[in-house]
Amino acid sequence: MPRFFVSKEELHESFMVLTGENAAHAKVLRLKNGDEVTVCDGDGTDYRCTVSDVANGQISLVVHAAVPAESEADVQCSVYMAFAKADKFEHVIQKATELGASELVCFPSVRCVSRPDEKSLAKKLERWQKIAASAAEQSRRGRIPQVIALPSYRAALERAAKAELAVCFYENEDKLTFRAAVEQKSPFRTAALLTGPEGGFEPEEITQAADAGLAICTLGSRILRCETAPLCALSALMYAVGEF
Repeated sequence: MPRFFVSKEELHESFMVLTGENAAHAKVLRLKNGDEVTVCDGDGTDYRCTVSDVANGQISLVVHAAVPAESEADVQCSVYMAFAKADKFEHVIQKATELGASELVCFPSVRCVSRPDEKSLAKKLERWQKIAASAAEQSRRGRIPQVIALPSYRAALERAAKAELAVCFYENEDKLTFRAAVEQKSPFRTAALLTGPEGGFEPEEITQAADAGLAICTLGSRILRCETAPLCALSALMYAVGEF
């Protein structure tokens, strides 16, 4: 069934009208009167609708029911990734959204090669949020993950530490496995997974993470690329909490 995300201003109890990009998408899908579609508010509620009229630039819908989205994970997981080169973070946004992440958070760390200035970061955030929205629509999510940029590594640690399960992954850790960290904290409803840039974290940064209350974990004996590690960790978490 086709799925469309709309703003709260466009939501109505008995009818809705798709315009702009949604109407263009509906045209590509060749929707016609009587076709069933799902409209989502991006905040966990689905609206079951049928098409009542097709016109140039807009699609009119009749709303039949509003129901909680069934595709959201019970655990709200925030993925924290240090600034990476090229479009690596875009790849993580797309795939992490498909896997069920509730937030994507980027931040600077000592070994980051990419350090976007305020102007370029604003443009990137706009693009990144669109990528998250597109991935949420494609994967039939009930929520669109928020994409957030933090000004410092310390800010990332302070924010991540508020989760019930807060983990920092470090390639030189060889004792605490991610599985053990998950089992120690279960059951939990919120999680934060923090990974480094291409060159990894400095030892001092790992000390700071531990002092902030994050568990320092290994993701195994193999060195993972900076765009692979967060997706590996998120997949493992979703499996552990019964989502797969």
